[in-house]
Amino acid sequence: MQYDGSVRINGREIAIDQPAYFVADIAANHDGDLERAKDLIWLAREAGADAAKFQHFRAEKIVSDVGFRNLGAMLGHQAKWDKPVFEIYRQYECRRDWTRALIETAREAGIDFLTTPYDIEAVDQLDADLPAYKIGSGDITWTDFVAYVARRGKPLMLATGASRIEDVERAVAAVLPHNRQIVLMQCNTNYTGSLENFRHINLRVLQAYALKYPGMVLGLSDHSPGHASVLGAIALGARVIEKHFTDDSRRVGPDHAFSMQPGSWRDMVDRSRELEAALGDGVKRIEDNERQTVVLQQRCLRLVRDLPAGAVLAEGDLEALRPAPAQALRPYELPAAIGRRLAVPRVRGEALTLDDLEA
Repeated sequence: MQYDGSVRINGREIAIDQPAYFVADIAANHDGDLERAKDLIWLAREAGADAAKFQHFRAEKIVSDVGFRNLGAMLGHQAKWDKPVFEIYRQYECRRDWTRALIETAREAGIDFLTTPYDIEAVDQLDADLPAYKIGSGDITWTDFVAYVARRGKPLMLATGASRIEDVERAVAAVLPHNRQIVLMQCNTNYTGSLENFRHINLRVLQAYALKYPGMVLGLSDHSPGHASVLGAIALGARVIEKHFTDDSRRVGPDHAFSMQPGSWRDMVDRSRELEAALGDGVKRIEDNERQTVVLQQRCLRLVRDLPAGAVLAEGDLEALRPAPAQALRPYELPAAIGRRLAVPRVRGEALTLDDLEA
C-alpha cells in the first residue's frame, strides 16, 4: 500500500519537518446559532488555529432514537444530558444552509474551513468547498463510508479512538486504494475531561503507527484537559492536532465542558511552536549559539611550568583547564603530545597547539 509522506491543505504542507497544523473543532459549540458559529471561527483564528472545523450530521442519519432510549446505564457521559440523545443531536445540528456563510467567514478570517461529515449526503453537498476531510473515530468500522470519502481524492484525517489495531488496518486499507493522502490520528474517545484520562491517551501508539506505516503523516485528536498530550504527541511525530474549541467551557451543551477556551488554546499553540523549534533536525552538531561556550567551557592542554624549545613533554608538564581556543589541543589528545619536543619556548599557563610541537 502506497501513501504520501506529506499532505497539502489549501497549499499548506503538512509533514514531519513542518510545523503542526492545528484544527479547532467547534463541533456543537455553535449552540444552534449561526452568528455564534461565525464568532467562534474568528476566535479560533485569533487563538492560533489553522482550521475551524464543524461536524455535519443529521440526527436521523447518525443515531437511533430507539437504540439510545434502550441503552440504560450504558449511556455513559450522555446520561447527564437534559434531553434524550436523539433530541440533543437534532438540537445541535450544523445546518446545511449555514455552509456558505461559514465558508465565507473562514475565508475572511484567513483560516481553513473543515468539517467531519457523518452521512453520504453531507459529503456530496460539501465536497466542492472542503480542502480536506476528517473521519470521526465512531465511523472507523464503516469502511464503505471511509472509502466513499477517500475517493474524493482530498487529504483525509482518520481518527482511531476506541478501536483495535485490526480496525485501524481495515480502515487504512479502505482508504489507500483510492487516496494516498492520509493522516492517521491517535485518539481517546472519553469525553469527560477527567484528569484520569491521561492514563488512557496512550501517545506511544503514535510510535507504533510510525513503525507500521513508516513516513505516514500522523496526528492527535485530543479531548484531555490542557495541552500536555499535545506537546507529547508533537514530540512523537504528530503534525495534525485537533482539539475542541469554545469561548466558555461553562456553557450548557454537549461539547463545551471538555473544550479549550481561546486563552488556553493560544498558550497551547505558543508552547507547541517552542517545542517544534526545540526539536530540531536530529543531527548532533555544535550549534551556532554554542560556539562561544565551546571556548569558554571546554578544557585544553596548558603548560604547568615554563619550558624551553626542545623540551620533551611529559604528562606532568600539562594540565586540562578552561578556556579552550580553537587550535588548542584537547585533553583526549594528551597521549599524542607526550614524548614530543617543543618547537618553540612556552610559558606556564599557555595553551598547547599542534604547531608548538616538532614534526
